[in-house]
Amino acid sequence: MRPLTAAFDRIVGLLSGIIPEGIALLLARVALAGVFWRSGRSKVVEGTWLEISDATRYLFAEEYRGVPLAPDLAAPLATGAEHLFPVLLVLGLATRASALALLGMTMVIQIFVFPEAWWSVHSIWTALCLILIVRGGGILSADAAVARMAARARMPA
Repeated sequence: MRPLTAAFDRIVGLLSGIIPEGIALLLARVALAGVFWRSGRSKVVEGTWLEISDATRYLFAEEYRGVPLAPDLAAPLATGAEHLFPVLLVLGLATRASALALLGMTMVIQIFVFPEAWWSVHSIWTALCLILIVRGGGILSADAAVARMAARARMPA
């Protein structure tokens, strides 16, 4: 029994390291970014970067009218956020702040737009956001690179 528990402890030790954690956090960042990026791209005129489509304006005016912002403000804010924060997440730059912003968007969607979607969709988005808020972007992120450069800059010569 002892060799089995020792092997298990070694495996857990290897999987708990900074590199496996960094890979897992990278996957979480990319997965969450993909969801919001695709949503953002569906809100713009095809072939443009950020020109909001008439369909999006209609959705915010009619289907999403429960959102406590004017549709003329909510549509561009949502579209911009769904483009900016996914890019930051993929880069791992301002990871915690980006995940917090997307958590806020998720809660607005959950409460005001699709309250029936908690278990099917929003609980997963929330879990990904919370993991990134708590753990950060990991070793494979721009945040980690910036932290390393800042630590080097503070070191005495």
